[in-house]
Amino acid sequence: MGSLRSLQRLLESLADSEHNLFSLSDMRPVFEDLSPEALKMMLTRAVADGLLERVCRGLYLYPMAPLPRGMLLYYAAAKLRAYTFNYISLESALSDMGVISQIPINWLTLMTGGRSALISCGKWGTIEFIHTARKAEDLASLVAWDPQCRLWRASPSLALEDLKRCRRSLDLVDWSVMNEFV
Repeated sequence: MGSLRSLQRLLESLADSEHNLFSLSDMRPVFEDLSPEALKMMLTRAVADGLLERVCRGLYLYPMAPLPRGMLLYYAAAKLRAYTFNYISLESALSDMGVISQIPINWLTLMTGGRSALISCGKWGTIEFIHTARKAEDLASLVAWDPQCRLWRASPSLALEDLKRCRRSLDLVDWSVMNEFV
């Protein structure tokens, strides 16, 4: 049986609403007989055939699996930095809380213990990771787990503090709403 057919059967059996994004490293153990170059070529063919959609470098969406509307950037961020402390903050967190009036469309801002990066996810938008040297244990009381997004989320005070630390514009902050949280 061809590798592409094996991939299709694997995806049909594994993919569901919880498991719809797959990384290159997810595929390596299953296709260990393929060289890294052959695996990449197989995934390129899978994208060309419509079996997978490329979200960003090394991350693929199985479009037949259900995906909650508007959650792809969150799931991609969680998958891309699964072994690093990350949390939704800055404009994304403040917009979700109604503290800033404009909603960032197709743009997700997160603080990360890893390196800063701007990751284009094509038609889905952009993920902005901004490095912080602050440790998870120091922020434990200021973040909460968001099971829908599969990421930690900053409290209003932490998101505002991050906005100031990163020297981002405070022009959109509705201070009357922010004062309700403090």
